[in-house]
Amino acid sequence: MPGGILLVPIGEVEADLAAWLAEELGSALGCPVTVGEAVPIPKGGYDPHRRQYRGEAMLAALRAVSTPAGRVLGLADVDCYAPGLNFIFGQAALRGREAFVALPRLRPSFYGLPDDLPLFRQRVLKEAVHELGHTWGLGHCPDPRCVMHFSNTLHDTDVKGASFCSRCRQNLPRWTPTSAPNSSA
Repeated sequence: MPGGILLVPIGEVEADLAAWLAEELGSALGCPVTVGEAVPIPKGGYDPHRRQYRGEAMLAALRAVSTPAGRVLGLADVDCYAPGLNFIFGQAALRGREAFVALPRLRPSFYGLPDDLPLFRQRVLKEAVHELGHTWGLGHCPDPRCVMHFSNTLHDTDVKGASFCSRCRQNLPRWTPTSAPNSSA
């Protein structure tokens, strides 16, 4: 993929999570992933009535990032929503350059459960690959095991894998690393 993926913390994000995700994404997608400088959380994107941030504000913050990377993936440790939805795990510009993952609701502790770092990280990886899939033009997949399956709940995220099903893989643009014939993703 031209330029690879730039992983950008939006606000404060654990450095070890960003480093782990960069390595995992690079391996899963077969392309270079680097961690960039953090950008501030967009203050204008906060809705005080909902106590959440608009997902579009996160995408706008990522659009302002100057980079030769083919994709810019943000990590935001704030609760987010999109119009018509109570919350989102992430959002992407369909066939665009920017996508992000909202971390809070992927943590078991958000729901009063004990922390589970491996589970949390797997959820982050799945949602990251899912949102990047949207940037490559993929829609939601009916296969509940495909990474492109819509996650209405965390159960949906936990059931699906971190890779594209054969149908979605065939629909990836030819330039994406995961569409290569010998791809393991």
